Amino acid sequence: MDIIMDGIETEILASTELNGHDVTTLDPSVLAVEPLGPNAVLQRDTEEHGAFSPALNLDDSPPEEFAGNSNGVAYYSSRSSSTASSSIERPKSPVVVVYKKAKFKPLPYATSQTGLVYDPRMRFHCEPLLDVPCPSCPISTSSVHPEDPQRIWAIYRALQGAKLVADPGNPVGDPALDYYMGRITARMATMQEICQVHTREHYQWVQGLEMYSDRELHEMAEHKKEYDSVYFSKNTFDCARLSAGSAIEACRAVCLRYVKNAIAVIRPPGHHAEGNSPMGFCFFNNVCIAARACQDEFGQHCRKVLILDWDVHHGNGVQRTFYDDPNVLYISLHVHEDGNFYPRGDEGDHLHCGQGLGLGKNVNIPWPKKGMRDADYLYAFQHVVMPIAQEFNPDLVIVSAGFDAAEGDMLGGCHVSPGGYAQMTHMLMSLADGKVAVCLEGGYNLQSIANSALAVTRTLMGEPPDRIEDMHPSTIGVNTVKLVERQQSNYWQCLYPKALDQSSPTSIYVERGHDMFRSWQANGLWGQHGLTPLFVYNETLSRSFKDQVMATPSYREHRPLLVIFHEPSLVKCFPHPRTGEVEMHNLSFADNPIKKYVDWAIEQGFAVIDVNCPKHITQQRDTGGYVPPDDEKVRIKRATDLAAYLWDNYIEVNNPSHVFLLGMGVPHAGLINLVKSNERCTEMVTKIVSFVAGTAIHSCKGATDDDLDKWYYQSSLVFVPEDHHFFTEVKKIKRRWGYLIKTHSDDLNTMMDHYMDQVTDMFLEDTEEWRTSQMN
Repeated sequence: MDIIMDGIETEILASTELNGHDVTTLDPSVLAVEPLGPNAVLQRDTEEHGAFSPALNLDDSPPEEFAGNSNGVAYYSSRSSSTASSSIERPKSPVVVVYKKAKFKPLPYATSQTGLVYDPRMRFHCEPLLDVPCPSCPISTSSVHPEDPQRIWAIYRALQGAKLVADPGNPVGDPALDYYMGRITARMATMQEICQVHTREHYQWVQGLEMYSDRELHEMAEHKKEYDSVYFSKNTFDCARLSAGSAIEACRAVCLRYVKNAIAVIRPPGHHAEGNSPMGFCFFNNVCIAARACQDEFGQHCRKVLILDWDVHHGNGVQRTFYDDPNVLYISLHVHEDGNFYPRGDEGDHLHCGQGLGLGKNVNIPWPKKGMRDADYLYAFQHVVMPIAQEFNPDLVIVSAGFDAAEGDMLGGCHVSPGGYAQMTHMLMSLADGKVAVCLEGGYNLQSIANSALAVTRTLMGEPPDRIEDMHPSTIGVNTVKLVERQQSNYWQCLYPKALDQSSPTSIYVERGHDMFRSWQANGLWGQHGLTPLFVYNETLSRSFKDQVMATPSYREHRPLLVIFHEPSLVKCFPHPRTGEVEMHNLSFADNPIKKYVDWAIEQGFAVIDVNCPKHITQQRDTGGYVPPDDEKVRIKRATDLAAYLWDNYIEVNNPSHVFLLGMGVPHAGLINLVKSNERCTEMVTKIVSFVAGTAIHSCKGATDDDLDKWYYQSSLVFVPEDHHFFTEVKKIKRRWGYLIKTHSDDLNTMMDHYMDQVTDMFLEDTEEWRTSQMN
């Protein structure tokens, strides 16, 4: 059964085949032409019921395979016709397409058509609607699955509205017909083609869905865990084969040069489907099947294939299919979120680069969070995608074109504009002599996918892409691209600087720089002020906990105590531009202002506990190489546990006259959590000061103490950059956020240095009585 779509379903059901029933009679001899033969014969196009559209017959079969019916209409006995039973009627399709040669021989590419594959029958794969809802598996008829049949219709209507395909009523002699897209016949992929990628068992399982009732199909999708994010219908098998076959024909059209490039507006999508299982709305892996089919048919003329996947989700199925294949380069830009974003797991990280002969032919650009923009994607293209693709030098480019990273998509959460997609398409068109086939994958906001696909299509047809005004990539975008660039430099000559060889003899013993620097820092604090390490029990016995907590001997005395939780000092290095190695004379340590606070406190007679909170805990067996900072939540928990340990063992038991807590960066959250969890803190802590930039501001509201937020507001100073996201996300600032002070700078060191006088003056004012008593 089908679903109603904006009141137009009665029109669609009147003609479900690609060319409808009103077809102009063809001379079969016209269809047996060479790639540079005569101009196209115009045929009726079904979707608008009587519209003329130039189209291409991509099957180079001999004329004798065509036969006429009683009405004199020429039919082709397709090599992909199926004998399997189906709920979709499958008559022999009328021959639709005869290609149009280039309009100007000196410019064969520029004056050739862009191909379009679209068939409304692919909309017949939809969620079953039950006449009587089942209590154990209720169906809401008001909710629409994200993988909505209207997705391809929205794109087709956008192309038609932009007059890129024929409108109803165009006369045959209309000169605009020379510029419309050439229509490529959709067909169903054969079992042999599909089983180049999928197991025969999987093919037969999808085929068997026709035998179930709607209720059984719904219950199967809802309650069986092995079916990950899919729904089933009686038409799934034929629609999935039609989607895969359409991808094949789009790629064949491009390889045969019948069209200069093509876009396949197809569904269901395919890039999640694995060899023996459906996944993520996907059943057959369309682009993989198309790539294999073209490699088999065209041999050395299509040996190397680039699959570029800009869908917001990682194409796990494509990666697994070609992971050890040296002739298929798979590049995916996707949200990863440290493996927590669909399809989840670590396979989409930057370290999965292929294996065996395919090592280096798998390139993942995993965005660590949502919200990525045009500038991030274009930066990745300029620094990773295009250099690698040009060195690979493909014979064919297939784009897994999911538009769920587009602005407005409810699942992707990113902000790629139609112009951003067009810019990426424009760059890809410089590869493989322009042989580019764009195949639809995801994208679930109908307006977003329509606008994005339209922009891509206009670029394919030769229009320049829209300009991008903001070309400044985000910090996390640059960090991700540089990480990928460094990893992939092991396999591609075009990428510099090269990743350091961790297998060299110099890597046998590894000492992390932050451990070395803290040891040097600790020696300085001992030599100048007599600070000594405090014992901190840690189960991992990590070297990174040595010398991290330093204290003056006076911390046991009844005097003011300044407890500082801070991040490590910065190290500036200038690596060799080609090798990436850092020589010692190109390394400098930039100590943070913490030492100035320590010097001041000791000069005033305060006791000091200085706590350095490393961003990474060195493991006992460290093999070297790049490691990212530990997750922020992990670092906050570590700071919280350490603060509680120090409070119980070194602060509360010694009863200082005043306690000042000072937090810098991520570790400041550990001090706030200490105050929230320990009621004695409000009695002993005099002031708590936080410097926050590049991380979240933490509130202080007690679960049992109703007055904690009031105390925190009166006892705190929280220095925050004026452009911090907190001020746009929080509409009403309450006392639990503390006494906020906006700063012009977003650099922690600059903030601490600039506001040191204000902070220390407050400490002096609070300890005036104690200092007076000491003088007497």
